[in-house]
Amino acid sequence: MSWVLLAIAGAFEVVWAVGLSCTQGFTKLVPSLITVTGLIASMILLAAALSTIPVSTGYAVWVGIGAVGTAGVGMVALDEPVTVTRIACLALIVGGIVGLKLAAH
Repeated sequence: MSWVLLAIAGAFEVVWAVGLSCTQGFTKLVPSLITVTGLIASMILLAAALSTIPVSTGYAVWVGIGAVGTAGVGMVALDEPVTVTRIACLALIVGGIVGLKLAAH
């Protein structure tokens, strides 16, 4: 169950990271509320997941999910560049996430 919570926490990290770019310095109310809500949800779920997952593994996986997810949203929805190099680097991050999950005991 902790791994599910960690994955959801990572998804909320994507929400707040993408939302942050829409707040315009927290001057836009709705994007700011979405961003803060996503951040709080992400932290609560991360904390819950870390009750049974080692912090070194859990934090790295959480950051990886957030980084890959945010980059993916940027490329798909925000017209950011999609290049072979960017995809390859994201694939390396995914490989690291999978490796950490497989190595977790």
